[in-house]
Amino acid sequence: MVMPRLPLLADGSIVEDYEPLFKYWEKAKEKNKKLAENVTLKNEDFTYLSSLIEHARRISLLDLMETLINHFIDRVEASIAIETYRELLGIELEAREAQRRIARILAGWLIEAGRRWGIVRIKGIKPQQTET
Repeated sequence: MVMPRLPLLADGSIVEDYEPLFKYWEKAKEKNKKLAENVTLKNEDFTYLSSLIEHARRISLLDLMETLINHFIDRVEASIAIETYRELLGIELEAREAQRRIARILAGWLIEAGRRWGIVRIKGIKPQQTET
């Protein structure tokens, strides 16, 4: 069985498929390295996640994902997201939907990374087992 590619600190427990994100990075780097760097996790993202968890105490995964999608969406370049889904999956998406899908991957990745760092605890979800 081929293990899916995962970015640093990801475990696949929230995001099943990171390939759109990898394709986005590839396409963004072709245009401008800064565009790719905008769509990575930054210290400020972990600070934001910590403050959300601290203030909310309890928050549903759905609400947390929605809040984080809104946090990330404007960092996603629409034209690159559209190209990503066109090339990777052969589908045409509206600009905002393409941005939202990439932002959703980022949100899930931040939650997975936050779990590894002890920022987030989610009942009933265990990290995916990875082969070493």
